[in-house]
Amino acid sequence: MLPRRTLLAAPALLLAARAAAAQEAWPTRPVRMVLPYAAGGATDVICRLVADRLSARLPQRVIVENRTGAGGSIGASNVAKSPGDGHHLLFHNIGHAVTRVLYPQLDYDPATDLKPATIVAESPMVLLVPPNSPHRSVQDMVAFAKANPERLTYGSTGGGGALQLVSLLFLRAAGIRMTEVPYRGGAPAALDLANGSLDMLYDAGLTGFGLAQGGRARALAISGPQRSPVMPDVPTMAELGFPDATFMVWQAVFAPGTTPAPVLARIQEAVAAVLAEPATRTRLAELGAERLVGNTPEEAQRYVAAEMDKWAVILREAGVRAG
Repeated sequence: MLPRRTLLAAPALLLAARAAAAQEAWPTRPVRMVLPYAAGGATDVICRLVADRLSARLPQRVIVENRTGAGGSIGASNVAKSPGDGHHLLFHNIGHAVTRVLYPQLDYDPATDLKPATIVAESPMVLLVPPNSPHRSVQDMVAFAKANPERLTYGSTGGGGALQLVSLLFLRAAGIRMTEVPYRGGAPAALDLANGSLDMLYDAGLTGFGLAQGGRARALAISGPQRSPVMPDVPTMAELGFPDATFMVWQAVFAPGTTPAPVLARIQEAVAAVLAEPATRTRLAELGAERLVGNTPEEAQRYVAAEMDKWAVILREAGVRAG
């Protein structure tokens, strides 16, 4: 007969073995990947590409579900409150780093109730001026802005979106003030820039270079740490003397905060494998993603924490609120 202590421990050991087996078998049913933005945007396109390639690799499908509103916090909240079993994921971008500041009444904590499994990609933005702008360089525009505070305008989608964040970072680095003009999206802002009714606009690298190459805007700088092969004559902000204006839009896959480390590791491994596919790399490059990451959950956690700290300071200094 087995000792009583062994008999008592057997159920617990069995449960632990079953849990470990379930984690190893992930996924055991379709995976829901929530995108907290509307369909059609850059983050949506990248999310669906990653989901499609994951579906081809995994034994279960990955289904994208758009849940929009409140700067992405509605979709994020939904995932944060879901079971941490690896079957409920969030595909978010840099907006995740600012929700805690912009929406202080959140019903979840972005820092603890969601864990990043991996950073997917990073993409630069392009600083554009109208084709007939008198400012031929960033230095020209900065000099004018210093002499004429708030006279120049820049386009923004507000709410902690990439257009607002990169503009705030540039204004802070240059020590200038400009007037923010709100838009519902980047497309109408680009139209106003092209006709000269807007003085400056940051746009995603893919579309921004397209505007410049089509003659509808002039590209003065790129926000990334290195020049783009698309337009190699456009300097980086660091080259122009504004290293603190270096900016990359990022996307990441998150899971509920209760997700066990082995499951997070399985998710990261699957995403990293997708990012290593030549066809995926080519398509993401076409979408403007200059750096594919696929780092470990621990590295991703440090990355996101640093972004949260940085943007908390910048947004509070600028007095930015949600809206």
